[in-house]
Parts: sequence; C-alpha cells; structure tokens
Amino acid sequence: MTTHELPIHGTVYGVLLNANAEWQSASAHMNEAPYKAPPVAPVLYIKTANTWSINDSNIPVPADVPNVEVGATVGVVMGLPNTEGTPHLRGFVLLNDVSIPHSVDAQGFYRPPVKYKCLDGFLGVGPTLVPASDVAPPNALQLEVRINGVVRQTVHLADMRRLLPDLLADVNNFMTLQAGDVLMLGLDICHDGPEAGHRPQARVGDVIDIQALNLPSLGVLRHTLVAAPALEMPV
Repeated sequence: MTTHELPIHGTVYGVLLNANAEWQSASAHMNEAPYKAPPVAPVLYIKTANTWSINDSNIPVPADVPNVEVGATVGVVMGLPNTEGTPHLRGFVLLNDVSIPHSVDAQGFYRPPVKYKCLDGFLGVGPTLVPASDVAPPNALQLEVRINGVVRQTVHLADMRRLLPDLLADVNNFMTLQAGDVLMLGLDICHDGPEAGHRPQARVGDVIDIQALNLPSLGVLRHTLVAAPALEMPV
C-alpha cells in the first residue's frame, strides 16, 4: 500500500461523545430539550466520501474558517462476516477527523454535524491498513498529534467510554456494518494546557502529523492545511 492509495473504500462512521472527558464536558446539556436524557446508544455520524484525503496531501480550508479541529483517532475496517455471521475485523488505519470548531450548544449531540465535518477533504486517511491480528488490543494505542513539529495532544484510546468490543456490539444492535465499512474508535479532547476542553486547532499553512506511539506500523498520517480555491461566480 503506497501513500498515494486510500486503504479504505466503505462508509466511514464517527462516534460522538465516546471519550469520557468529552462526555463529562457535555453532560450538563444532556437533560435539556428535546430529549431530556443522555443518549443510550452510540451517536453516529458519517464522513462522506468527498471528505477523504490521501496521506501526505493538502486539505483545503474555506476562507471563512480561521481554524479547524484536529481529530486524531483510529478506524477499524470491517471484513466479511464469519460463519456465525459475526463481522470480521480486517484491520486498523489512522484517521484525522477534521472539523470546523463547534460546541454542544451550537450543534447538540443528536443532530448529525454535517456542516462542521463533511467539507471537502476533511478526513485525513493514514498510509497503512494494519491487519487486525497485529493490533491487540486497539484501545491500548496512544496517538500523538504534532502541529508544525510541536506535540499538541496525546490521545489515549483507553479513555473511551465504549471500548471497541462494546462499541461494535452496541452499533450492531441497531445497524449492520458491511465489509469495507470503517468505524472510528472515538475522538478525545485535550485534558490540560491552553487547549484543555477542546481538540487541538490548526490553520492554513500548518502541517499536521499523527502517529501511534506504540504501533509504528500504522505509519505517520501527515496533511498540510491550505487555503481552498475561491469559488468562481458565473458571469
């Protein structure tokens, strides 16, 4: 697999509020209208195919977006079901779920965050799909986020509310993941420092690197943020 090929091809699903810290930060809003209760099942959203960016490419940022959030995570790629009908895990890949910064107040936690997350190029996809047999357990992985060479976040996937076995079971209770589909393990927020309470932010000109500290075979996911071309108005 070269850095100029995408190691994914199915539907990519993200999971809102799967990090314990982010759940706690949003808990004050969970009993408000219209649902008046915390979500029981995983809250999913889709990163549509227009968002996918191959490794070591440029991600375009619209002129009216001064900063974007870096969402470092790992995606599990589904394989064909086994003889018992249980989905087989094909492998794992680094992902950068880029989004326009937004709050629970602005978005809510049940409404799909399409306008914040589904802009062209807003999903960086890592260079390598590592076989599932080489990643055990996936929630033991630690991801390091560097922006222009400076460490801005370390993501501990063990800090997720639902670890992968429970996440898969709960998702499959209401929908069937198909072979090739990708499910993110979750995004975390910064726990300390000037960016505590939200994800690291970057702007046009910045270079973002994400790697798994304890699984170098996943490679280094790198993207550069560039200004999106201005739209030409019809004459």
